[in-house]
Amino acid sequence: MGRLTNSDRNFGPLIVARTSWNPWRLVYSSGGGDEGDDWNSLTVYAFGWAARVRLPRLLQPHRVKVLPSWDAATVARLGRDWYYDEHPREYGFSLHDGFLNVFLGAQTGDSTTEQSWSWFLPWTQWRYVRFSLYTPEGEHFWTQREDERRKVVGLSSFNTQMRKTEEVQKVRFEFDDYDGKRIVATCHVEEREWRFGEGWFRWLSLFRRPNVRRSLSMAFSEEVGPEKGSWKGGTVGHGTEMLPDDTPDTAFRRYCSETHSAKGRKYKISYVGKVQ
Repeated sequence: MGRLTNSDRNFGPLIVARTSWNPWRLVYSSGGGDEGDDWNSLTVYAFGWAARVRLPRLLQPHRVKVLPSWDAATVARLGRDWYYDEHPREYGFSLHDGFLNVFLGAQTGDSTTEQSWSWFLPWTQWRYVRFSLYTPEGEHFWTQREDERRKVVGLSSFNTQMRKTEEVQKVRFEFDDYDGKRIVATCHVEEREWRFGEGWFRWLSLFRRPNVRRSLSMAFSEEVGPEKGSWKGGTVGHGTEMLPDDTPDTAFRRYCSETHSAKGRKYKISYVGKVQ
């Protein structure tokens, strides 16, 4: 029977653990597949806890007989020219962050054969409504509303956004990479807005404040970070959240003061100043 977390507590056939993943989840599983269990199990997640109990095998895994193109030597060694492709059968549900998943049988990992049904509950979702550009001084430059964008056929709306992003006024800062290399960051201010409720539940936005996020978008003059010059490549652009009272300068200074990571490696950069 598989683990729940790295800190499972075992009480005979029962496993209990605290978990950072906090859905409402109730699933009865046949086991089998990669886990290779000879037991059924019942798994429950609720209130930051998870529990799984081992049960007698009453429900069999989903099995499909496969006839591969093995050579004669392999067939002779195994004594057969077939194998079973096995996956667990699961019944139950999982609800997390407004996403409902109902399990109705074989869980194959293949959308053409998997027996499940899922849905984002529209009364729990935030809908994206606009993208805006601002000058470094905080003046509005351009807005693209999502309802209008969806009415445009093809790439026209995307191309318009890219053109406006090129046109908006930029501000440039110099910084030293982790190895002392002087880099220039070309920055502009973006803002996105989401409102609560989708479809028939858009009216719920009347009772909740919009979710508005302003960010500083950065394009670097050269690759940045310890992976630059390698086949993996360094960072050539980034974005950082702007707080309500931020200017591009204060947001970029804070970005430079943070510890960054690339492919698991941590590094620091140093703010130099605004390019005049």
